[in-house]
Amino acid sequence: MIKRLLLRLPIADWRLPIRFKPVLKIGNWQLAIGNSKLLLAFIVALSLLMGCNARLPGKPTEAERWRAPADVSDFSELYTQNCAGCHGNDGRLGAARQLNDPLYLSFVPDESLRQVISQGRPGTDMPPFSEQAGGMLTDRQIALLISGMRASWSKPEAFKGVEIPAYSASETVTDKGSDGSIVTASASGDAPSGARTYQTYCARCHGPNGAGGSAGSIVDPNFLNLVSDQGLRTTVVVGRSDLGKPDWRSNVAGHPMSPQEIDAVVAWLASQRQTSSATAERIK
Repeated sequence: MIKRLLLRLPIADWRLPIRFKPVLKIGNWQLAIGNSKLLLAFIVALSLLMGCNARLPGKPTEAERWRAPADVSDFSELYTQNCAGCHGNDGRLGAARQLNDPLYLSFVPDESLRQVISQGRPGTDMPPFSEQAGGMLTDRQIALLISGMRASWSKPEAFKGVEIPAYSASETVTDKGSDGSIVTASASGDAPSGARTYQTYCARCHGPNGAGGSAGSIVDPNFLNLVSDQGLRTTVVVGRSDLGKPDWRSNVAGHPMSPQEIDAVVAWLASQRQTSSATAERIK
């Protein structure tokens, strides 16, 4: 007769020598909290740290915190977010006009800067930035941009007593006062005399017909259709020091351009636009 062997395993008597403890994890810190005294000590220490404004792991700095666009009030941040893409970091060497230019900042009035930033330049690449015109900037932020540019980049003492031509051809004589410079009034010019003025002051670099010489073409229709008459005037008067373009005093050594010559050459340049009359009127 075959006897069956019964194998009994003492499973009921097994005890696993493993003890699981819950873990508290904060950022990169973790703490086993099976010990109530240790947990209490940790909570007290954490409370003390928070009371001392200590920066815990993962806590953002003040600069890293999200802010609504309308709450930004730092000039550098406003400029970087809204202007640097076209006007360049630190206001120079961008595709658009250099803003880090003491002469330009003495030439352009605050109200004109405010209007250009707020409303843009229709027909050009300069868009409007004010909330009222569909942009993102409040009136306060626009004022901060203007005051920040002047505080960072202007040198009014360098132009005290200098007769800076009028910002626009229709301006009358005004005293800028804030920097001591004198603005000379001027009337609109005419294209025929502007052609002669161009030969005197501009042809040496831009070629006899404006199509280009040592400097680029200034009669290219793609260029002229993207720049306003005021933009042309500003370049003639202020130049582009970041690109080596002289201002109205330095095209011909010892012979600065007169207000009438500035008006005339701007009128001639504007007459070279190859566009519809409606577009031409829109970008003046």
